[in-house]
Amino acid sequence: MPLNRLRLLIALDALMVEGSVGRAAARMGLGTPAMSRLLKQIRDLYGDPILVRTARGMVPTPFAETLRLRLRALAAEAQDLLEPSLPGAGPAGADRGWPGNRRPIVEAPPLALRGAAPPEGGPGPAAFARKLAAIGPRAEPRQRLARAIATIGAGTGRSRALSTEESEDALGIVLSGEADPVQIGAFLVAFQHRGVTASELAGLAAAARARAGALPTGGSVADLDWPVYLSPKSRFEPWFLLAARLVGRTGARVLLHGFGRDREGHDRLGAACARLGIPAAASLDAAGRALDRGGIVFLPIEAFAPKLRDLLGLYQLLEMRSPLSHVVHLLDPLGARASLLGAAPSAHRTLHRDAARILGCLNIGILPHTRDVAEARPNRAALIQRLVAGRPTELRLPAMPIERLDLPSGMSAADYLEAVWHRQAMDAYPRRVVLDTAALALTVLREEEAPGALISLRDEIEALWR
Repeated sequence: MPLNRLRLLIALDALMVEGSVGRAAARMGLGTPAMSRLLKQIRDLYGDPILVRTARGMVPTPFAETLRLRLRALAAEAQDLLEPSLPGAGPAGADRGWPGNRRPIVEAPPLALRGAAPPEGGPGPAAFARKLAAIGPRAEPRQRLARAIATIGAGTGRSRALSTEESEDALGIVLSGEADPVQIGAFLVAFQHRGVTASELAGLAAAARARAGALPTGGSVADLDWPVYLSPKSRFEPWFLLAARLVGRTGARVLLHGFGRDREGHDRLGAACARLGIPAAASLDAAGRALDRGGIVFLPIEAFAPKLRDLLGLYQLLEMRSPLSHVVHLLDPLGARASLLGAAPSAHRTLHRDAARILGCLNIGILPHTRDVAEARPNRAALIQRLVAGRPTELRLPAMPIERLDLPSGMSAADYLEAVWHRQAMDAYPRRVVLDTAALALTVLREEEAPGALISLRDEIEALWR
């Protein structure tokens, strides 16, 4: 193997740990341009972006996450070999006198780069990692959850991302009621503070799906999975419900699942579904039967994942979101063959797409929207993240400004929603929202990629509405 390729591995390890080209360059004693060139060589070598820029810095791709522990083990072992100690140095019997007799660090790779000395004379990352590694898969649940919390939240020099399997085990412990309440808060806050990776999100979603009794992805019960988790602060009209009804009229079976209660406890989303003739189901089985009868159904989260709903309610105590706000979008309780999601920041759209790919979802569209629900916004240009037959791709939509009318006096938002559905209110803006949203849903369902596909599908939807 050429020696310059070994240098790429050391550079990749520094980039993964630091999450910054500049900081990785400083650690390796290089200039930032030189590290950027190394990153380009690494990307060419693996055929993967490796690190993508987001609002929280450079974030590893799911592929790069699979390399993290092996890279850390390699770099730490190399450092250990290049820092030989005198015979007999250290605790008696620890090394049997010679560096070559030490047990290889590969068995318990450290969590991050080692500093020159542990802070305040405490154990270094290698010792800390060995301590956590001693808590095996058969340890009691609270110990395993403690290991996960320490792994992601122990601070600089000691933390790393969880694997998909580790995060699935951790949330499984929480959802099964085996966690201490203090651990639950620490687990969610540590994740939210550091930011969840696609591999971790896939593991969390797998645990939530298993606990909820979700069907395997690609099953025959639902065609389109459409998460609708509205903020209690939301005051927007749910035009996406009209789009979902139209998609259901094409013969596709559309599952809406989520919640939509405001801060006063009023179920605005459930009430809107009732006015538009969208039935609500009280269980997964009932949702399947409703799809067979009418092609569309709304499934409240408390009907199939009550424990997860309770955990989402911790927002009132913490005043911040948790990774579970991402998890609910990937629940896919009836194993639909396609999913239509909404997410605000572009980093979240990429995160959801990559996690869905790990979970085996092959067809997905993720629309930008401030309230985390799939609904088109024609007044703004949009970049839609997609998976088409498992292949990542993007769809760009230009802005098409349309005047928005004020709500007519004496009419509630629910009244206006129903009036638009029955074409009693001829408002161009919601009409365009509905047509575009439904057409995008069909684009995902039918795996369409041709440039003109969206226009023809919009015409098809408009004909249905008429």
